[in-house]
Amino acid sequence: MGNLVAIVGRPNVGKSTLFNRLTKSRRAIVSPEAGTTRDRQYGKCEWCGHEFSVVDTGGWVVNSDDIFEGEIRKQVLVATEEADLVLFLVDVTTGLTDLDQDVAEILRRTKLPVVLVANKADNSTQIYDSYEFYKLGLGEPYCISSATGSGTGDLLDLIIEKLPSVTDEQIEEGIPRFAVVGRPNAGKSSLINAFIGEDRNIVTEIAGTTRDSIYTRYDKFGFDFYLVDTAGIRRKNKVSEDLEFYSVMRSIRAIENSDVCILMIDSTRGIEAQDMNIFQIIQKNNKSIVVVVNKWDLVEDKSTIAIKTFENAIRERMAPFTDFPIIFASALTKQRIFRVLETAKQVYLNRKAKVGTTKLNEVMLPIIEATPPPSIKGKYIKIKYCSQVPDTQIPTFVFYANLPQYIKENYRRFLENKIRENWPMTGCPINVFIRQK
Repeated sequence: MGNLVAIVGRPNVGKSTLFNRLTKSRRAIVSPEAGTTRDRQYGKCEWCGHEFSVVDTGGWVVNSDDIFEGEIRKQVLVATEEADLVLFLVDVTTGLTDLDQDVAEILRRTKLPVVLVANKADNSTQIYDSYEFYKLGLGEPYCISSATGSGTGDLLDLIIEKLPSVTDEQIEEGIPRFAVVGRPNAGKSSLINAFIGEDRNIVTEIAGTTRDSIYTRYDKFGFDFYLVDTAGIRRKNKVSEDLEFYSVMRSIRAIENSDVCILMIDSTRGIEAQDMNIFQIIQKNNKSIVVVVNKWDLVEDKSTIAIKTFENAIRERMAPFTDFPIIFASALTKQRIFRVLETAKQVYLNRKAKVGTTKLNEVMLPIIEATPPPSIKGKYIKIKYCSQVPDTQIPTFVFYANLPQYIKENYRRFLENKIRENWPMTGCPINVFIRQK
């Protein structure tokens, strides 16, 4: 399980530029899926063989240019509660402000490692200007320029050095881990309580050594899995109660630690931006997903047409990945709760699906022959052979072609959809690669 690094600071100090700089290394290698909105709040950073997640706290606040001090304070408090390390960004060109001092006051009180980063230091004279930030009482300011990238290498070395070492939790391997995620008040706690019920003795809790990931072993009715608990059930600080961003920060840990994410949507409110944020984090981490539309007992129109309309709306918002189960349930009346577990288990097994090479070629090659990739510049693209890569985290298929560089994203998706039509891989992401034969 990775560490979480939060970037905090007042508006316009260059948080997003630094965020893009830190996460780009990874994004350049992995082609971003077409059609997914590029949310700039959450990403992964790899440096010298270490990987950690980065959260840009500025990304979640509406029109972040005129935030009130209170809002920034809240963000900083949430960041200190949830992250393993905080990067506090200040701006050399404007110098020290009252708001910086407010933020520093909160950060001085935390036990977390804090790195003070003086941004926009593009030349040597500006490095001298950074000395006034010693006043903040957070040690030496690290001078960087996130626009040009100067100094970011040393900064990354420092981050890796200060991050607490991640010890693996004492949980059994090979047992699936399910996380219940969703925005505040979607009914996550009620769902977990409905699963666990009164017979708490069958359930054992293992608190992860890393902060706040609690694994609850659920082993009855023929199921055996860990529930990765987003901290909805534990203490909530009054400060961050009303902060939407809080729920996303909490979800990140649970999502990264799980195999299957059960995404709760409140049927009385429909799909909101917050749900999409969480869905994108699930996608970025290549996790399997089951969508549960909760509070179905409160909806008046339960006709088949209403259900179909709701389902289509969800799939439309979450396209291009639409092959996932949607369950209409109620945690309160326990309606279809059991189905949620059965589906999550099935989705987990789908991840492990193995397709024999002979069978794969038998089915896929005729389909490809009937609808080959469009020819480009008079060149015919031929796909001769395909196979599944063994021992990958999610099902991964490779198609060997004579001119792989000419095969477009939409054809890759067409191949993926055909695989999904022929083999049960519902709810689970698939990788399709085109290689030189």
